[in-house]
Amino acid sequence: MIRRRLLLATPALAVLPRFAIAQADQRPSIVIAVQKVVNSNTLEVLREQSNVGERVFYSSLWEGLIGRNWLGNLESVPSLATEWRRIDDRTVELSLRPGVRFHNGDELTAEDVVFSFGRERMFGTGEGAPTSGTLFARIPGQGPQGKELPPEVIAVARRNWPALDKVEAVDRHTVRFVNRTPDVTMEGRLARYGSDICSRRGFSEAATWLDWARKPITTGPYMVAEFRPDVSLTLVAHDQYWGGRPPLRQIRFVEVPEVASRINGLLSGEYTFACDIPPDQISGIERNRAFEVQGGTILNHRLSCFDQAQPAMRDPRVRRALTHSIDRQAIVDSLWAGRTVVPKGLQWDYYGEMFHADWSVPRFDLAEARKLVREAGYRGEPIPYRLLNNYYTNQVGTAQILVEMWRQAGLNVEIQMVENWAQIFSRETQRGIRDWSNSAPFNDPVSSLVNQHGPNGQQQQVGEWTNAEFNRLSGELETSTDRARRRAVFRRMLEIAEREDPAYTVLHQNATFTAKRRDTAWKASPAFAMDFRPGNWGA
Repeated sequence: MIRRRLLLATPALAVLPRFAIAQADQRPSIVIAVQKVVNSNTLEVLREQSNVGERVFYSSLWEGLIGRNWLGNLESVPSLATEWRRIDDRTVELSLRPGVRFHNGDELTAEDVVFSFGRERMFGTGEGAPTSGTLFARIPGQGPQGKELPPEVIAVARRNWPALDKVEAVDRHTVRFVNRTPDVTMEGRLARYGSDICSRRGFSEAATWLDWARKPITTGPYMVAEFRPDVSLTLVAHDQYWGGRPPLRQIRFVEVPEVASRINGLLSGEYTFACDIPPDQISGIERNRAFEVQGGTILNHRLSCFDQAQPAMRDPRVRRALTHSIDRQAIVDSLWAGRTVVPKGLQWDYYGEMFHADWSVPRFDLAEARKLVREAGYRGEPIPYRLLNNYYTNQVGTAQILVEMWRQAGLNVEIQMVENWAQIFSRETQRGIRDWSNSAPFNDPVSSLVNQHGPNGQQQQVGEWTNAEFNRLSGELETSTDRARRRAVFRRMLEIAEREDPAYTVLHQNATFTAKRRDTAWKASPAFAMDFRPGNWGA
């Protein structure tokens, strides 16, 4: 009887007009106001390694073999791989999730994984592919003609995987990663930003690398419909998503640089979300009971980075004076309303046994700072401080406070406002101090201290800082399997980079705040990422 009823119902369905089925999609579309969509004007994870990129990429667009629990503690979870196992200290084997579909309808196979980590897409096809390059070296929007990889892509790939030997397809749904050296962090590297999987056919069919990078074919729950560099990014639902039908029909990220405009657009109903809300604006938004602000501290620290080549800062005592002049707690209290903290240097407690709980940032000590300034023979030479206009929340306000604190120690730091990252790194004139933030993409110091400040890290690649002992220890930290020795090496590296020969100084843990209507059922991640997968929207 049941079968007969179904057969009788079939002709009625067949005569429904096509547009009636399309109109049945009642899923909402949302608009998210951000201060910046991406910095590089591309959507390729190996080119756009940034806080703003994390927000638009995860978990909407890009996915890796091993994922992160964006709604938990950012721990590793199965994603495009259902399980993984260690073969030895150089080899990890993973089982791919069956039935995963790319945005072009193709099924994910081991061949796509091998291609994603291959020379054509990641490491470059020339012999001796370069390890140098920086994330923001090009003017945003520029890119190579044809399929030549930008040097920044190769640099990031080598930084993320400095000793990867090969990736093998064992069978259609099994892959094996083989390193040249022992590496206890391979699983973490697989889970990090940049180890994401793309469609081999999608890459091959793109006319140029830039065409690919502006509309990548991936496995995420949403896919690119329109990307207007410096204006907006529109994503639409990928209804073949392995994790279930996406709850939203469309997501549109819109660049709104001014905080007041983002807030006013939210309150008027123009935007569903307003991102990068400064703490001093939270109470004003929440006075309207229809709205709330979510967020808090994330696995990201704000830094001031030093250029060792700047004449006044060649003497490490001047850089040490800069670190001791900063009252970090005053910045946290005055600009962040106590909503973040001063961390224990460039590390996070989720490092587990590698975390040094007794470490601290350089103490605030004006007397010590002034003493170091005198000993270095500093005579008030200007130290340039290149500054973007609030790329980071409270960036300009923080810079103004820092300059005054440094002045109290006898240090003449001059702010130079610039428009983009290419100008931050330009060597046409002397560099001195710049702002940055560092994340920990997985739970080991290799993911941050080595990745960002080691010999292949951005700071050394742009020629700001280097230290022979630090670089030697970076190699040891990456290859040693002796856990006690690795912990001692990490501590020595902190001593060098934060106290003896400062490459940077940590200001505070970063925090991010997002405003929305209270009746919008959505939960913020402890990261820049915004999760709009099934299970984090609606009831």
